[in-house]
Amino acid sequence: MAKRDYYDVLGVGRGASPDEIKRAYRAKAKALHPDLNPDSKVSEADFKAVNEAYDCLKDPQRKAAYDRFGHAAFEGGMGGFGAGRAGPQGDFGAAFADVFEDLFGDFVNGRQGGGRGRASRGQDLRYNLRVTLEEAFRGVDKTITVPGAVACTACNGTGAEGAVEPTSCPTCSGMGKVRASQGFFTVERTCPTCNGNGQIVKNPCKACGGAGRVAEDRTLSVTIPAGVETGTRIRLAGEGEAGMRGGPAGDLYIFVEVREHPIFVRDGRMLACQVPVGMTTAALGGEVEVPTIDGGRSRVKVPAGSQTGRQMKLRGKGMPPLRHGAGMNAEPGDMVIEIVVETPVNLTARQKELLREFDAISADNHPQTDGFFSRIKGFWDGLGG
Repeated sequence: MAKRDYYDVLGVGRGASPDEIKRAYRAKAKALHPDLNPDSKVSEADFKAVNEAYDCLKDPQRKAAYDRFGHAAFEGGMGGFGAGRAGPQGDFGAAFADVFEDLFGDFVNGRQGGGRGRASRGQDLRYNLRVTLEEAFRGVDKTITVPGAVACTACNGTGAEGAVEPTSCPTCSGMGKVRASQGFFTVERTCPTCNGNGQIVKNPCKACGGAGRVAEDRTLSVTIPAGVETGTRIRLAGEGEAGMRGGPAGDLYIFVEVREHPIFVRDGRMLACQVPVGMTTAALGGEVEVPTIDGGRSRVKVPAGSQTGRQMKLRGKGMPPLRHGAGMNAEPGDMVIEIVVETPVNLTARQKELLREFDAISADNHPQTDGFFSRIKGFWDGLGG
């Protein structure tokens, strides 16, 4: 079968400029690449044809020969233009390497031209900070000690004696990676000379060993805003580890944990507190004094006949909102008081006698008990039927 015209393969005219040819090749190669078209024999064949066409047309001499003689220029006896190349199909690895960085640099390096950086960003750090519920209510300033790395003062972070700027690596020309063509593919690996840094330090700083940073604990003041909850994350930009050889510092992330409280249980902005109430107070009604998270005290009325589990609410005595803006509720939460009726213990003989007398004349004072046993009787009667 006759070969397709190289210009038709790339989709350009014969008068196309080198830039137009390269742009057409990039678009075709990216769309047809085997990694994006697995198990497609058609795409694989088209990809090879596109590489072959570009390998010819990117070379001015080979392009001129092709324009004059067509495919016959490389089939022997036509000036030897195909000599020394990988057969009539050309050197796919060399052709693809010309635009490899443009096409797939984002995937290989994480960002375009990622290997060219002269300095690397420092690592982000995490610090777990525990605060009390009272501190979470008010907000607090905490002083913390963070282990990490800081810029070396002896070399100003350059990694070189006398703060001399590092030089570009001669092996990789500052790329941090070297390439080698292996048949159809181009293989990239970390430069062995600079270990991927893209630069070398001829006279490493004695204080930091050429890293541009040294290990050092730092003391920082952190403002914990009112309303924080367990899991709240606070970012301190630039307070992480120093970068390598003058690179920017990473960030410090403070993860807040609010300790459990012996009195209050928190649910978002709401606080709950269980309050024991004597049997007499629960029966006759009365008042109990309860603490609030702001350190104050509130008196709560207990209605007569209250049972365990009855709840009362103190408006605005809960936790403040962590953040609020336009359209958001800026009011603090509420505090819920839950009554727990306490059964008296260690009764004296006289107390027992009084309770027996009370029980003897209180047949109509236990609606829950009467209702419960009425349901049991109905259950048993149903089983008997």
